[in-house]
Amino acid sequence: MKRRAFLHSAAAGGLASIAIRTAAAEKSGRRLRTALIGCGWWGGNILGEAIASGACEVVGLCDVDRRQIAAIRERIAKVTSDQPREHRDYRELLAKEKPEIVIVATPDHWHALPVIAAVKAGAHVFVEKPIGHTIGEGRAMLNAARAAGRVVQVGTHRRTSPHTIQAREFIRSGKVGKIGMVRCFVNNAGAGPEKPSPTLPVPVGLDWDAWCGPAPLRPYSSAIHPRGFRQYLDYANGTIGDWGIHWFDQLIWITDLKWPRKIFGTGGRPIKGAPVLTASEQTSDAPDHQMVTYDFDGLTVTWESRLFAGHNVEKGENAGCHFYGTNGIFHLGWRGGWTFYPAKAGEPVLHEDAKLNAPDGQNIRELWADFLDAIRTGRRPISDIEQGHLATNCSLLGVIAMRLGRSLVWDGAKERFVGDPEADQLLTRPYRPGWTYPAA
Repeated sequence: MKRRAFLHSAAAGGLASIAIRTAAAEKSGRRLRTALIGCGWWGGNILGEAIASGACEVVGLCDVDRRQIAAIRERIAKVTSDQPREHRDYRELLAKEKPEIVIVATPDHWHALPVIAAVKAGAHVFVEKPIGHTIGEGRAMLNAARAAGRVVQVGTHRRTSPHTIQAREFIRSGKVGKIGMVRCFVNNAGAGPEKPSPTLPVPVGLDWDAWCGPAPLRPYSSAIHPRGFRQYLDYANGTIGDWGIHWFDQLIWITDLKWPRKIFGTGGRPIKGAPVLTASEQTSDAPDHQMVTYDFDGLTVTWESRLFAGHNVEKGENAGCHFYGTNGIFHLGWRGGWTFYPAKAGEPVLHEDAKLNAPDGQNIRELWADFLDAIRTGRRPISDIEQGHLATNCSLLGVIAMRLGRSLVWDGAKERFVGDPEADQLLTRPYRPGWTYPAA
């Protein structure tokens, strides 16, 4: 049997085994042992929905910042009597708690290693988007999930938003006509040049070396942690790495496309200014604006992000996807729902409001329900890691194209650039000593 066929067979068998065990647990009234790795704000939102489902027992909390664990413990004490044990190291958590479900809600640079370790330990995983910091990490995560036969759901909760589901049906029905171009975008108002943040003593309770983990060790700044890491390229990939995966994921889900053939990207920091990194102060280093053009088969897709200038000219539609078709323009947004602007004069504008959950306007509840059902039945979840990998790759291809400043040709099946070893070098990155980059 060929390796690919063997892995597919083993994965199918693993999923069936999970479904049988899960059904037995539910029949006995036992909840699934659930642990959270990464106890920040968004991890708390996910864990809250796991608790609300009634199917999960919280057995472990893991974070290198004890302040975040304390905040999560206080938050969940209001909704459950579970008494999860605390851990600083995800490997210790997996060994001691033996969770059946693991939520990974760490910063981007800390997704790959815990996910791979969790599926190898027998857990199924809910991992936040983007799935990894580099394309090589994502491929290693996908291969590990398939080899272990575990369900891995990615936190692209917009797939379960009622208005997004309706939008998909509307577009796929042909009502927008033939679509020739899609514009994915998020544009926010901002200030002028970025003022450097001072290096500060590491707060009590935070293991900063462990927080940086396999990524470069920068001086500590409160502008990075908590919640500011997205604009620091050592730990994330800027706006396209944060927001982009949502819009690229919707594009992939709606059109059934997988990857672009050609990519060109540009951007920079003309407003924020050149990055600063000294022993005493630092700024972010992600671009304050970025534009990428993707050539898919028969479809041109653009990405646009901006962290300066207001967006009143766009009438509140500062984020989402514009599908440009022969029958009109369809805007698929977030909080604003969707709107269809017909090309033919006199036809009414159509609109559907979003139906989002508190806090923070999300549909984690519906995505978590799908996750549990996938575990019960042995099917792939709606935001399966393979789909998350494809969407993440779109973002990361745009990052690589901007870094190199030239057009790239992508072989999506092989996940390599065509005749471009310099670009291939950016599919992975060195890990800090003490950490090993995951093998695909």
